[in-house]
Amino acid sequence: MGTQQMGTQQMDRNLALELLRVTENAALAAAPLQGRGLKEEADQRAVDAMRSALASVDMRGTVVIGEGEKDEAPMLYFGEEVGNGLEPDVDVAVDPIDGTRLAANGQPGAMAVVALAERDSMFTTHVHYMEKLIVGRRARGVIDIEMPVEWNMRRIAKAEGLHPRDLVVVILDRERNEPVIRQVREVGARIRLISDGDVAGAIMAALETKTGMHALMGSGGATEGVIAACAVKALGGDMQGKLLLRDDDERRTAEGEGHEADRVLGIDDLCSGRNIFFAATGITTGELLRGVTYEEYYAYSHSMVIRSASGTLRHVEAFHDMGKLREKGLLPEQMVFASPALVR
Repeated sequence: MGTQQMGTQQMDRNLALELLRVTENAALAAAPLQGRGLKEEADQRAVDAMRSALASVDMRGTVVIGEGEKDEAPMLYFGEEVGNGLEPDVDVAVDPIDGTRLAANGQPGAMAVVALAERDSMFTTHVHYMEKLIVGRRARGVIDIEMPVEWNMRRIAKAEGLHPRDLVVVILDRERNEPVIRQVREVGARIRLISDGDVAGAIMAALETKTGMHALMGSGGATEGVIAACAVKALGGDMQGKLLLRDDDERRTAEGEGHEADRVLGIDDLCSGRNIFFAATGITTGELLRGVTYEEYYAYSHSMVIRSASGTLRHVEAFHDMGKLREKGLLPEQMVFASPALVR
């Protein structure tokens, strides 16, 4: 009991601002490549910077949501041990760039993301996609992903004190989500279509009183779904998910992991932790966070840090000395000469 209590206190005391430094590092590393069309290069820089920062965090972390298998992702792969080996023992979920295409195209909303919670508390899977239904705290407990879209929207609207037509629903703009888009429009509600970055979309839905968006519906990445669940739970919102199994191979993958094909995953199934930390730093300016910008002496970053134990959401603006960043090779003018891909 004493050890567990000490570990919990250590999580409470140390990890929020340390995680902030992790996402800031990843965002600052990727930002010089925003808008240059170099998706893989930007992602690699974010991965390198995030892993380097994670190495000094006081924790024994295991990556349960990461960049993929060890043979295809040499860093931040599923099962990798991160941290400096001290207590506490935690699950770590990373997305060095949520919205790599957004960053590469210079479009709004790319951000660096990391979440952690107690060991063995996060859902993990190698299935690619997940159907999701996410709401803020007003509509907590009223949703059912197995019910029709209209049924859920009427329940959400009642909880929000609105007419269903006044709801705004965030949906990832994919062909597979067209039936959901059609059903939402049949109810008469508005839709915020997002091209990428469904972790950000989930947080916008969970912060409905601040963003004016009341739900996220449709399918997106399964790994992003687990990261989103950490943030949504810490914010007091609600979420349900179901693995989207498109073929027999994915069905076999799910069965091999012990996941039932049609099981509804509640927010506690996706993240059972009671002590959750979530941090995100903007790479390109979006509705949640401003992106990295540069002036003569400082680079500017804007982050959010959420901690479930205190129910606190912090916004952190930081100014990073350009001389120090120059020493680390993190400035745009250096990138032009550092990467052969940029001078072809």
